[in-house]
Amino acid sequence: MLYIIDSANLEEIRSLVEYYPIDGVTTNPTIISKEHNPDFLALIRAIRSIIGEERMLHVQTTATRAEEIIKEAYALKEIVGGNFYLKVPISEEGLKATRKLKGMGINVTVTAIFTQQQALIAAKAGAAFVAPYVNRLDNIVSDGVHVVTEIVELFKLHNITSCRVLAASFKSIEQVHKTSMIGCHAVTLNPDMFQKLVYHPLTLTAIEDFNKDWAAVYGDRKILDMAEN
Repeated sequence: MLYIIDSANLEEIRSLVEYYPIDGVTTNPTIISKEHNPDFLALIRAIRSIIGEERMLHVQTTATRAEEIIKEAYALKEIVGGNFYLKVPISEEGLKATRKLKGMGINVTVTAIFTQQQALIAAKAGAAFVAPYVNRLDNIVSDGVHVVTEIVELFKLHNITSCRVLAASFKSIEQVHKTSMIGCHAVTLNPDMFQKLVYHPLTLTAIEDFNKDWAAVYGDRKILDMAEN
């Protein structure tokens, strides 16, 4: 499964890339606005500089008509460079743009997915990823993980291999775990969620016990000190 950062905060991205096996970054207008950075293009270029050319960078269009979406796609691809994906919200105009961009060799992530059929038709239109929102579905007394499960099953049933499922909108590690268990291809998480992925109080207790037991025999001496002597 791919782990992607859902953020435009440069310091958080830099830290996560240093410590975690990160596959890319996703952004959208809401995420960008939280950084209060008036220079959008400089921010996007800075993210690319941090993550490198190989990792995915998903940047969302602000256009609503297919022709304008396509123009933004070309402009952003030139600006962003590297492994670039244009994010397009699901709509008729978005599908029209996705079909054309697919033929032009530009990767598209169709976002704001809330139903299984939205995902299926986006995949058929040529999307490289579809992004269903897990927690937002839970918030309206639906079952986000169930929707993701059925999208994954639909893709298998109809032999769709050119499009992957990028689940988004998580508030708990249990949601992430259940999503991974059903074979979801990728998740995009806010920075705090990555720390929660590796946290467990018993792990901290175990590490503390290891350190105490070592210190009881060797004191402050470290393995490297012994090796060098």
